Amino acid sequence: MKVVIAGGHGQIALRLERLLTLRGDSAVGLIRNPDQAGDLASAGATAVVIDLEQAGAEELADEVRGADAVVFAAGAGPGSGAARKDTVDRGAAALLADAAELAGVRRYVLVSSMGATTEPPADPDDVFQVYLTAKGESEADLRRRDLDWTVLRPGGLTDDPGTGRVRLASSVPRGRVTRDDVAAVLLALLDEPGTARLTLELIGGDVPVGDAVGSLSG
Repeated sequence: MKVVIAGGHGQIALRLERLLTLRGDSAVGLIRNPDQAGDLASAGATAVVIDLEQAGAEELADEVRGADAVVFAAGAGPGSGAARKDTVDRGAAALLADAAELAGVRRYVLVSSMGATTEPPADPDDVFQVYLTAKGESEADLRRRDLDWTVLRPGGLTDDPGTGRVRLASSVPRGRVTRDDVAAVLLALLDEPGTARLTLELIGGDVPVGDAVGSLSG
């Protein structure tokens, strides 16, 4: 399997890249900063330098063509303003979907967030609310497309060691989940085409990742 990951230097993306390459799959990480390429190489991934806030769909399609799936794990990151929450968390996610359509890549997994909404933020200067709106709009855009999409909404992220056990469903209580376990769930979702067109929420739990994902397959 060849998987192209937007936001290839992100903490979840690097974990997913390691998981893919450890089992012999091909991981390609899209990054903006060429200085990050060495970290991707250490994870076993191939780095492609491309700015998702500046690239066009045709240019990006050239990079995803031939992939079995794309994963959007990018984000404007802490400290970024409201404008970049929109251009990255919404705009770049839509650009990746445009590119996937042009390249004939049907499988698209979007890393979103619990609390994502399409409601305009009451306070446009509240960066976190802008972020949740951008995530919600990226989900809505994806649902309108003829792609085999899956939306994953993790709860609060931690750097604790993964447990391999989660709670995964269309709706779960608020909670936290390790980045290790998010990456493991993403890998399992990529392996399970029956989870296409599902929006799933994820927190830590008691069910092994493979069982949690397998139980949702249509």
